[in-house]
Amino acid sequence: QVQLVESGGGLVQAGGSLRLSCAAAGRTLTAYAVGWFRQAPGKEREFAAGISWSGGTTDYADSVKGRFTISRDNAKNTVYLQMNSLKPEDTAVYYCAATKWGISRSLTERYDYWGQGTQVTVSS
Repeated sequence: QVQLVESGGGLVQAGGSLRLSCAAAGRTLTAYAVGWFRQAPGKEREFAAGISWSGGTTDYADSVKGRFTISRDNAKNTVYLQMNSLKPEDTAVYYCAATKWGISRSLTERYDYWGQGTQVTVSS
């Protein structure tokens, strides 16, 4: 099993920044690709960003491209999501998920492990 724990969420004003962390307990994340997903109340979970096991490949949803940056430090078993220029529509619970397959925007079943989520609230 891989236990994932997200942190770094909070309340921020529009235009501000937050840095989310996804830390793994137990098994190393080295062999896993990791995706960040978000879910607003009453809405479907949606893909935000993903990164390959090596960090050499990244993918972003159009809605966050240019504002969010995903990165990883395998030595620390941690994946980060730097969120800049935050907008109220970014408000959601953010989840990280891990898969031994490559990152995917839509194939959520590919992700075997999910964290508990961290709340991000952006006020106008």
